[in-house]
Amino acid sequence: MSRVCQITGKKALVGNNVSHSKRRTKRKFMPNLFTKKFYLPEEDRWISLTVSASGLRNINKNGLSASLKEAKEKGYITTI
Repeated sequence: MSRVCQITGKKALVGNNVSHSKRRTKRKFMPNLFTKKFYLPEEDRWISLTVSASGLRNINKNGLSASLKEAKEKGYITTI
């Protein structure tokens, strides 16, 4: 499973750990991802998505079918 949200396209960012003496070492900022099942009433089936916390809020706000359509247009999802 790749660490990319299938709704928003969020993925890991690269940054620095900065110590008290200002030495910098590389680190990753990982997205807050969940594997969650959603019910599609149009197709009468369950689908499993890897979504971030903001992706869940997006689905709650806009609806599942609208969010999936937008994600397909942007290229975050290839098949459902």
